Amino acid sequence: MTSLAEPVIGHWDFPRSVAGVALLVRFGAEHGLDAGTLLADSGISPAALSDPVAEVAAAQELRVVRTLAELMPDAGPALGGRYHVTTFGILGYAFISSPTVLDAVNVALRYLDLSFTFSIPRASLADDRVLIELDDSALPTPVARFLVERDLAAIHTVIGELLPGGVPLLAVDFAFPEPSDVTGHERVFGQLPRFGRPTTVAAYDSAFLYRPLPQADPHTVAACEAQCRELVARRRARAGIAHEVRELLSRPGAIGVGMDHVARELAVSTRTLRRRLAESGTSFQELLDEVREVLAQELLTTLAVEDVALRLGYAEASSFIHAFKRWKGVTPAAYARRA
Repeated sequence: MTSLAEPVIGHWDFPRSVAGVALLVRFGAEHGLDAGTLLADSGISPAALSDPVAEVAAAQELRVVRTLAELMPDAGPALGGRYHVTTFGILGYAFISSPTVLDAVNVALRYLDLSFTFSIPRASLADDRVLIELDDSALPTPVARFLVERDLAAIHTVIGELLPGGVPLLAVDFAFPEPSDVTGHERVFGQLPRFGRPTTVAAYDSAFLYRPLPQADPHTVAACEAQCRELVARRRARAGIAHEVRELLSRPGAIGVGMDHVARELAVSTRTLRRRLAESGTSFQELLDEVREVLAQELLTTLAVEDVALRLGYAEASSFIHAFKRWKGVTPAAYARRA
């Protein structure tokens, strides 16, 4: 009996490899957009893009996506075509070493939070078809269409790379009106999609689910999945307690509270909070700096440097200036002028 896995996550807010942002920046550069423009206000430095182990929050990548979508609103399908099996690192190698297409699809759904998707995919069987439907209900409206087009194009590109000659796409529907230019859609999908449909879904012949993959290897896929489990466990742990601390520190007026106060809010001892953050690969001070950096960028657009320092809990403006130069490489005043 054919069994298709459920997606392991139901929302796009999960930590990601910086490789996804690097791909966005490379794509933008090919179309005349500089890295500084795309990374503005994301909290991601150009140097971080070349770090193979660096991670970013989903909200940071989403800021880059927003900028790219504003400047290139019809580029979703073309961008999606740049996501290849190898783009996904160890998860991609788990795809190509799986026994069949079905196994590769299930691996993708089990470790979806190692991908770069913002639209949550669900796979199902209907008669002789495999349907891959994208849920865009949680996406911010200004970038929903752009991300759905990108994500479905990326899924189709990766599936097509699993077998020699690709996997034929029977039909593709989008749940939004037909855009004025559909050449990008036809180029990536090999056909004109149907627009204005009830859901966004791609349909494939279910017979291809059982086709053996040419690079299948049981030992390799087992090793890849083991690494995927280890990586995703670390990311989920960091997203857990670290995410809660970030949320608390981001509340109005909370940036100046200490670790003891945050521990009480989370109903744990200060010692336990310190230990759990260390197990997640971070610390209270690192998280406090992350929140301060994001808030500083927002506040500097409307407030003087001294006022921002006060809002962020610094006793002296000089301490804030020193910290900001460490984060951004420029003084707060220079950043504010540039912004």
